[in-house]
Amino acid sequence: MSVFDDVSRFLQTRLDEFLKNNPHLELQALDEQLREQEEDTLRLILDLQKKEKTVKNQILDTATDIQRWHERIQKAQAANRQDLVKAAEEREATLLRQGNQLWGQMKGFQERMVKAKELYRQVHSSRQELKKKMAEVSTAQTTKKSQEAQFAGWNSTNKTYNFSSGADPLEQEFKNWEAEEELNNMKQNMGK
Repeated sequence: MSVFDDVSRFLQTRLDEFLKNNPHLELQALDEQLREQEEDTLRLILDLQKKEKTVKNQILDTATDIQRWHERIQKAQAANRQDLVKAAEEREATLLRQGNQLWGQMKGFQERMVKAKELYRQVHSSRQELKKKMAEVSTAQTTKKSQEAQFAGWNSTNKTYNFSSGADPLEQEFKNWEAEEELNNMKQNMGK
């Protein structure tokens, strides 16, 4: 197991070094995570809205049923049908309990929706800040690469055409050629 742990630590270290050397990639990974969280939160909000709408419809249906059974209780009382009154009252009580449960569910969905919307705002805000940071890093990298290219150009220019250092190959070649010509001229003059 320790070999796997060592390999895992080594890979994690290499990944951390890579991300440190390439901060834009780390920021892209964070942006992707935040984008997924945004999408998940939006899906949750939509799901909660659907559930809330369903429960609201069930509450309205239950309220209609309660009203109907309440009228039936009054009708049975007027007709002095105590057997029907008692059964209708029990049905009305059951519907009231069911309505209260549905009301509680709706309130729960609404509370969760408020929290989900707040989470969405936080994630969205974090993602916007991250996008600004990514733009700053991108600008900094572009500036750095531009400066490095400029300095590289200056350095190569200085190395290639440094006339004062005496290490200029073209200068040396001319000196050798001129010395050779002078030597040939001297030989010719001696031979005369």
